[in-house]
Amino acid sequence: MYTFSKRLKITSLVLIILGAIGWISSYNSSHHLTLDDVKVLLADEDAHHGASEVYNDGEAHAAMIHAASEDDHHHEEAHHDDEHAEHVLHQMHNRPYAALYVAAFFFMMISLGVLAFYGIQYAAQAGWSPVLFRVMEAITYYLLPGAIIVLGIALWSGDHLFIWMDPEVVAHDELIQGKSGWLNKTWFAIRGLIFIAGWSLYRYFSRKFSLAQDQADANDNSNFKKNFRISAAFLVFYIYTESMMSWDWIMSVDPHWFSTLFGWYVFASMFVSGITVIALITIYLKSKGLMEFVNDSHMHDLAKFMFAISVFWTYLWFSQFMLIWYANIPEEVTYFITRIEDYKLPFFGMLILNFIFPFLVLMNSDYKRVPWFIVMAGIVILFGHYIDVFNMIMPATVGDRWFIGVPEISAVLLFLGLFLWIVFYALSKAPLLPKGNPFIKESEQFHY
Repeated sequence: MYTFSKRLKITSLVLIILGAIGWISSYNSSHHLTLDDVKVLLADEDAHHGASEVYNDGEAHAAMIHAASEDDHHHEEAHHDDEHAEHVLHQMHNRPYAALYVAAFFFMMISLGVLAFYGIQYAAQAGWSPVLFRVMEAITYYLLPGAIIVLGIALWSGDHLFIWMDPEVVAHDELIQGKSGWLNKTWFAIRGLIFIAGWSLYRYFSRKFSLAQDQADANDNSNFKKNFRISAAFLVFYIYTESMMSWDWIMSVDPHWFSTLFGWYVFASMFVSGITVIALITIYLKSKGLMEFVNDSHMHDLAKFMFAISVFWTYLWFSQFMLIWYANIPEEVTYFITRIEDYKLPFFGMLILNFIFPFLVLMNSDYKRVPWFIVMAGIVILFGHYIDVFNMIMPATVGDRWFIGVPEISAVLLFLGLFLWIVFYALSKAPLLPKGNPFIKESEQFHY
């Protein structure tokens, strides 16, 4: 039986407090910015840009003539500058909301990815994985509060994240008006609550049947059979709701753009992140002398899934990118142009983090059995998929005013602390070995 240690409780609380203080301070700082502050900032940027340009005498003379001829347009340019400054101010105000939302979604999607993996194990009646079920159940305990927080941030942030929530924008945008039957705040909230209720009900009953199976007679597998049936039903519900959730909670920050592949793309990201966290927590528990029934073959299989889903994610990323780039339809390709021009480092960097690094590290079968190799690859994969979520949200909300600084790091610390507290609290509430599972002996003796 695992005991939630005092040290881990303190660590979680410190992370939550530091994260909350850092995010609140960044929120207050951004909202104290005024239009005049932004104009000064833009003027400094222009001056810095201008200082790097050196003219010869002929170019300087030509520039003076050009400046004189442009004098008639001074007022028009001033009006344009004011509009640009207002736009930049809005983007800078958006940054704390977006940073909070990215971190909240990232940790929620880990939990949701684990729930899908857990459901697949039951529906497939997998024999290798039951020794890992308690870890999976603990991670999914975060899903209900985590998903409610994501939906709450989305509704609270409003047009700071979703421009279709701004009536003034909708009034002047025919394309968004055409989608208003789907993209409206009331229906958005109702759909979100339906998603969360369905996922949480499955998680509640599956955990209940799993614990009940431990108390059942040796020949009574009725609770396992119930779990099998509801897992099969859940996976059908999940595949629809995960796609709709992806459209609502992520893709609609860019309401003019859409991709029919997007639900699968987000699924791959959450799936590999969830499996990675299962591996990291299992390795942590083994290092504490717990879960001795988990052997290197189980770790090998988890690492094999980390490797395989990383390749699957890359396939989906390339499929989405290549088809849109090749078709070169303006309303589609603008999504990638924005990210390539303003987010070059995170956009191409995540390919190294999410594909090249795990591919090279985990390709060797022997390395998949070495815990510190799995931990190293896992940390890189998780950071890479945080950057993936960052790339999906930030360009539409903060434009080129992005940076990984105090609001982003603070938001990650806040939700990391909350995630650790909830997951390890859940781990302490039941024995780590689901001894009543009919496949438990096969799982304990799993070797190849």
